[in-house]
Amino acid sequence: MKILISDAFGPALPEQLARFGAITDDKSELPSADIVLVRSKTKCTPEYIDSATQLKMIIRGGVGLDNIDLDYAASKGVVVHNTAAASSIAVAEQAMAMMLAMPNHVIRAHQTMSEGVWAKKELKRSELYKKTLGLLGIGRIGTEVARRAAAFGMKVIAYDAFVDSHEIATLKGSLDELLAESDYLSIHVPQTPETLGMLNAQTIAGMKDGIRIVNTARGKVVVEADMVAALHSGKVAGYATDVWYSDPPQDSPLVGAPNMLMAPHIGASTHENLGRIGDIIEELIEQFVQEGSA
Repeated sequence: MKILISDAFGPALPEQLARFGAITDDKSELPSADIVLVRSKTKCTPEYIDSATQLKMIIRGGVGLDNIDLDYAASKGVVVHNTAAASSIAVAEQAMAMMLAMPNHVIRAHQTMSEGVWAKKELKRSELYKKTLGLLGIGRIGTEVARRAAAFGMKVIAYDAFVDSHEIATLKGSLDELLAESDYLSIHVPQTPETLGMLNAQTIAGMKDGIRIVNTARGKVVVEADMVAALHSGKVAGYATDVWYSDPPQDSPLVGAPNMLMAPHIGASTHENLGRIGDIIEELIEQFVQEGSA
């Protein structure tokens, strides 16, 4: 069996998987690969799948599956898995780090100090304590954010069309209700036809003035031009994003917009998480081998 590691994973992964067969990161060997491991960079289009004539399984190291044509893979008998359970803590901590950085002016404080400017009077902080955090999506990652936000004394509310009850967050009946009550909003929905452009001029207009938004989910959930306009007007006091329309972003109007906090899609890129991803991949391949020999 041949396993192609198509994107960046932890350095221990090739040795970890060696017992299953040949391990390669040479993308020219795609036609002879039985299993392909991807993260977000590789796009498993119909053309990509057709070129992998021996392909039996794709494993996405991460949560989303929007870079894989699931219907086409199924039509070709290719099994698709992700490692959703691995990334929850890493992404939740990224979301909290961004949430804390914005009202505490962490970046500007560092920059002004580096420039020899003592901006003590100019940098006015605000607290998360007793603020309302709205979670757009309350799955694994949203739940981990909820736990951490509750520890900061935040009131946690959530909207998720697929969740009827939650042990931490108070669920709201509609997106409009969630947005109207939130001082902070953290996005944790997958990219689907229903969520594309979910945050746009109309929905932003229904938010509290001065809301701060964190996006560690998918860039295309937000209409970039509408977010830029809201940042310029002050309707949105800050937008922190780790996710983009493309990696890296191409001519994004968010780059250079005011009150932005930006990261290069590193939410799941902790050393610990890469280890967890490797463990789940190993389990999935072990199961695949056992089922094949049954």
